Amino acid sequence: MVAEKASDMSDFENEDDLDEEPGEVIESAPPQKVGEERELNSQLKKKLLKPGHGWETPEFNDEVTVHYVGILLDGTKFDSTRDRGEPVTFTVGQAEVAAGLDRGIVTMKMGEVALFTFPTDSGDEVVNSGNIPSNSVVQFEVELISWIKVVDVCKNGGIIKKIMEKGNRNERPSDLDEVLVKYKATLVDGTTVAETSEEGFEFHVKDGHLFPGLPKVIMTMGRGEKAKLIVQPQYAFGEKEGEAESRVHSIPPNSELHVDVELVSFKPVIDVTGDSKVLKKILREGEGSLTANEGAMVTISYVAKVEHGTIFEKKGIDETKPLEFITDEEQVIPGLDRAVATMKKGEKAIVTIHPDYAFGNVEARFDLATVPPGSNVVYEVEMVDFIKEKAPWELNNSEKIEAAGKKKEEGNLLFKNGKYQRAGKKYDKAVDYVSEDGSFGDDEQKLAKELRVSCWLNGAACSLKLNNFSEAIKLCSQVLDVEFHNVKALYRRAQAYIETGDYILADVDIKQALEEDPQNREVKLLQRKLKQLQLESDKRDAKLYANMFAHKEKDSSVVTKRLKVEKSQDERKDEEVMRMEGDKVADSAAPPDTDVINN
Repeated sequence: MVAEKASDMSDFENEDDLDEEPGEVIESAPPQKVGEERELNSQLKKKLLKPGHGWETPEFNDEVTVHYVGILLDGTKFDSTRDRGEPVTFTVGQAEVAAGLDRGIVTMKMGEVALFTFPTDSGDEVVNSGNIPSNSVVQFEVELISWIKVVDVCKNGGIIKKIMEKGNRNERPSDLDEVLVKYKATLVDGTTVAETSEEGFEFHVKDGHLFPGLPKVIMTMGRGEKAKLIVQPQYAFGEKEGEAESRVHSIPPNSELHVDVELVSFKPVIDVTGDSKVLKKILREGEGSLTANEGAMVTISYVAKVEHGTIFEKKGIDETKPLEFITDEEQVIPGLDRAVATMKKGEKAIVTIHPDYAFGNVEARFDLATVPPGSNVVYEVEMVDFIKEKAPWELNNSEKIEAAGKKKEEGNLLFKNGKYQRAGKKYDKAVDYVSEDGSFGDDEQKLAKELRVSCWLNGAACSLKLNNFSEAIKLCSQVLDVEFHNVKALYRRAQAYIETGDYILADVDIKQALEEDPQNREVKLLQRKLKQLQLESDKRDAKLYANMFAHKEKDSSVVTKRLKVEKSQDERKDEEVMRMEGDKVADSAAPPDTDVINN
């Protein structure tokens, strides 16, 4: 084996970096043929002697096991693992072998045999065979027997993971998921400090287990993966004594842990609403990739209970009929509605629902039990079947117009009942059916345009009710792009502008609306409101400016008075000085005192 300086390894890495610019697309070279020799870089050649299998190759920091024979160009053998009767294992890229050999091995597949040719430095040493002559060119015939993938989990050497058996590479647990793991943790001296039962241990990733760094490791593992971990103290228990779950012995402070871990399985947990108030834990994956989505006719069976409590309802269980309903129609509690819309056919899941998406702070009575106010509820749900609402592209033109009209009417009914959020969604869906895609004929195009304009206007009305003024402005502007004289659009956009304080833009829309319809009562009332708001705004501005000027005048007056006082004080000081000086002159000019005191 050839020992190599770390600096030489970096030379190869730097040279490789220069071959490919960031973002550059490199076309794959054709497969190398047996007997063909290629230059991997200016110093390294590779000749394929036996093809490998699979498509994966080792990476730097992986542990490889190889057989090799090292020879000089004159045929002199200087090292051979075959002569020693056993292969060698080392870490690629850690200066344990010649840099050229490292660079060559990362191009090999499992079972491949190749001949690598490259120059060496005078400092290279040959294990068991003395030194390689200075500036020699050497050849290594290498067989890649196996390798272990090594991952620096924390990117600082804190947790090193050696993958002993690969899992499903397409899936990784998230922090919400519930995982089932098996492990055995030992100290450096081999003392077992923690071990699971044969069945393993189940926990949520975010809750952690065994040692603080384990969740980070678990989120790098695939289902079925087995690995060996080397955990430094700062990612284990640091200076504290560890008392982990499933422990056999306590863990001394500053202990390095060696952990054999297997991710047996995991149950994905989906945050349905994005606020962690509706969580869906998948117990059984469904079929295919299609989900029920909004507007689907679904058939479900479930058992519902108060969290950690009593069952209050069953559907499709114990001879009860499954429940059929249309999603997004408020036919069930919001949390169940939203969760079911994400499910595939045949999927089974546990849905945990916060009171905000369940029954709130009211009591809910059912045949089996009563749900107390403010209760979390849990549904174990199975998606028996669903029929998705047809997408626009699945319909012909007349069907699209009919579907859009139906959605619009549904939206109107919801608006009348004060359900503005849902009404707005109906109007959006209606527009999707009659979008301007050029597929409609002249008569159909006219109907489609009327539906679009009507739904945009109604959507703007919903946005105004919901105080979403930017959305109202956007929808009205879409109408005005196709009907610049539309009075309703001008009126509703002016309303939104007033609410956002854009009085100038509101005034422009109001004046244009009155040009189109001078007698429109609603627009006149809005104009009156705008004038009053402008007047109040002008008064506030005038008062503000008056206060500013008054403050400045007051400050100026104070300064003037202070200057006058200071001037008066200075004048008095000058007069006093002059008087004292005059007294001194007078004293010096007077005759001596002639009064005689009689005794």
